[in-house]
Amino acid sequence: MQKPPILTGLLCRCPRCGEGRLFAGYLKIAPSCSACGLDFKFADSGDGPAIFVIFLVAPLVIILALAVGAVFNPPPYVHLMLWIPATIVFSLLLLPPFKGVLVALQYRHDAHEGHQ
Repeated sequence: MQKPPILTGLLCRCPRCGEGRLFAGYLKIAPSCSACGLDFKFADSGDGPAIFVIFLVAPLVIILALAVGAVFNPPPYVHLMLWIPATIVFSLLLLPPFKGVLVALQYRHDAHEGHQ
């Protein structure tokens, strides 16, 4: 039985078996699954993960900044000290799972680059 692609992607596991690690580094896809041997050459998520992370992190940081501004009314430099690092940390934490989800969906739907 095939594992759900969203779950295996968020856990950064092999899209076929759900056991082996998907990444050999921070965002570098492993050559193959260590558990089932699936070749990850098909995996090319492009800029998709970055776009989805931007669409999630930007509104989240804006909402948090507005809430902090309304409740505490800090000076502008405090906002810079809070939200620039928060944006960077949120983005870096979310990139691998989002890339994992896109690779798992690519595997699930047998998606390939278009050829003419």
